[in-house]
Amino acid sequence: MFRTAALLFFTSILTIPSTTLAQTTDSISNHQEIVPVNINAYFSQQPLLGLTATAQTIDSKLIENQQTTTLLPALNTVAGLRMEERSPGSYRLAMRGSLIRSPFGIRNVKIYVDEFPMTDAGGNTYLNLIDPASIQGIHILKGPDGSLYGANSGGVVRIQPKGFDVTDNQASLLISGGSFGLFQEQLSVQRQVNDKYHFSFDQSFIRSDGYRENTALNKKTFQTAHQWKYTQSNQLRFFALYSDVGYRTPGGLTQSQMDENPKMSRPPAGPNPGAKEQQAGIYNKTFFGGLVHATQISEKLSHSISIFGSHTDFENPFITNYEYRKEQNLGLRTYFSYKNTDQENLHWQIQIGYEGQKGWNKIDNFDNEGGISTNPQAKDNLDNTQHSFFYRAMTKLYQRWTIEGSIGLNQSTITYRQRYPESSASKDNIDFGGIWMPRVATSYLLTDRLALRGSISKGYSTPTIAEVRSSDNLVNTDLEAETGTNYEIGGRFESKRRRFIADLSLYHYDMQNGIIRQLRENGAEYYVNAGEMIQKGIEASIWAYLLTPQQKQWIQALSVQSSVSYNHYRFGEYLVNNDDFSQNKITAVPDWVWSNNMSISFPKRFDFNIAHIFTSSMPLNDANTVFADKFHLVQLKGNWTYRFNNSRQLQFFAGIDNLLNEQYSLGNDINAFGNRFFNPAPTRNYYGGLKVIL
Repeated sequence: MFRTAALLFFTSILTIPSTTLAQTTDSISNHQEIVPVNINAYFSQQPLLGLTATAQTIDSKLIENQQTTTLLPALNTVAGLRMEERSPGSYRLAMRGSLIRSPFGIRNVKIYVDEFPMTDAGGNTYLNLIDPASIQGIHILKGPDGSLYGANSGGVVRIQPKGFDVTDNQASLLISGGSFGLFQEQLSVQRQVNDKYHFSFDQSFIRSDGYRENTALNKKTFQTAHQWKYTQSNQLRFFALYSDVGYRTPGGLTQSQMDENPKMSRPPAGPNPGAKEQQAGIYNKTFFGGLVHATQISEKLSHSISIFGSHTDFENPFITNYEYRKEQNLGLRTYFSYKNTDQENLHWQIQIGYEGQKGWNKIDNFDNEGGISTNPQAKDNLDNTQHSFFYRAMTKLYQRWTIEGSIGLNQSTITYRQRYPESSASKDNIDFGGIWMPRVATSYLLTDRLALRGSISKGYSTPTIAEVRSSDNLVNTDLEAETGTNYEIGGRFESKRRRFIADLSLYHYDMQNGIIRQLRENGAEYYVNAGEMIQKGIEASIWAYLLTPQQKQWIQALSVQSSVSYNHYRFGEYLVNNDDFSQNKITAVPDWVWSNNMSISFPKRFDFNIAHIFTSSMPLNDANTVFADKFHLVQLKGNWTYRFNNSRQLQFFAGIDNLLNEQYSLGNDINAFGNRFFNPAPTRNYYGGLKVIL
């Protein structure tokens, strides 16, 4: 009764038109007009209204309005973007259906921190290393855009850390706790030393016992960012992040096991012990950093060059083995940009550049006896190299019509050598060849508030190191890169004072050689190419600011956001051994995802945020014989602020996750052997804390 009433109440609220796009430049003027929404994309900050791509931004306020231990609630407000959590600390991210390749982690989505690719040379991204409180904004480009950002077929995410362009001196300390042994501490310091030098330092600690047996998170992060404008036309930016993340993994359950006890970890089955007996988990210590130099050579010509690298010690006790990985990456990204705005009705610009990465991966597997590594199983070295050369030209006519073309040449190779059981000095090579990735796009402003856009682009994503050499300890030389062509049209409308914004996009992506995860009888995974995957989708979002400036009214500000995505994803011709899965729904992709978010400001500095997401049922195996149930997830958070003065504040907050107490699985195991598909998510749980701002 409570679940039904709460859901009806929440959906009735959502009949109000929806919220603003979260962004780094949102503000409300005295005339209640929202400033234009800008995004960092294609080498510069530009208005979203005239952008040729489907894009969105998320600002730090939207992240703070929800549970601050994870990016999951904020990212799930974006149509076409879906983040899942298998257990505390274990995240997966899907951009337009790419989750099918991601048993954990991220595939075929390119992620940057400022100018530095966080996606390593092996194609993997450890997004869980970043603490949400250290982020200033997130900029999202949806759909393949490998012509400028290297190999990807899902999209590009650019994270803007705190510390660059600091305008206010501020320090804050957050302490919170909650259900299942949750404890969180976050310290953030931002300083503008003078007009030339800014910096920030962020530190965090998060722990949780988790909802299920054999779940426990312990995460420590240290991050710093510095910006030094040492002359009028030259600046340096430096970023460094160290994270120590450890978490247990409970493993998948069958439907009957989940119904019997959703808190249990994967029990023993046949010759295989259970997750608890093997102390299954992930332990990741990573240093990631980069330095970028930007110079304005002349009024029209500029240059940027960045170097970046990472070092990872990775440890994974699993059911069937105990794996150690040492991963080292080094890269360079550089480009020249020329912009001409001399003519009133004709503006144009060109960019030409290069991005390259080299990765060294040492992978050792041992027997796992109760969480202790014993006898060796396999030892391999895999080194990979990626090169991307790119060129872009853009013309804007009469401030209305934008025409854009770009092309990239991407090359990728993997060199591997087996050290055990048959040690060899010789190396073998996997060459995915070179591929040209063009993109042609346009945007036209029909009016000052309405823009139409269209694009054709090629996607390309090579198998990652984790897919070529997966947990079955075999190097798969048969995997091929994903390729495809994406056709997309869309439109965006902003009302006169930008109090209401709407965005619509339709896309058709024909992917060839889509990579699919399979499991062997002992639970070890391997990957195959699925042939053709036809991805058709519609994404719609609306935002609205509903404001009551009269201070005496009981609601002082109200903003609502709603976004929906429909995914018509089907296999083309797809054969695995003697099984024909052609024309089936693509595994792990729901037909519908509907997200809503509402923020309310009351008198006395009390703020209230409600988030809702609906996910329809989805197939969990290629045969489409097992489906995850649909579910509604509702989250609440309230915040009260006491101001000592304009700069010093004390905030108290409290929140509820899974208000409807849904029994659902988040982060299902795909094509799981023994029908162990389900990872039960926590029931209704609570958290609260305080934040001091100085």
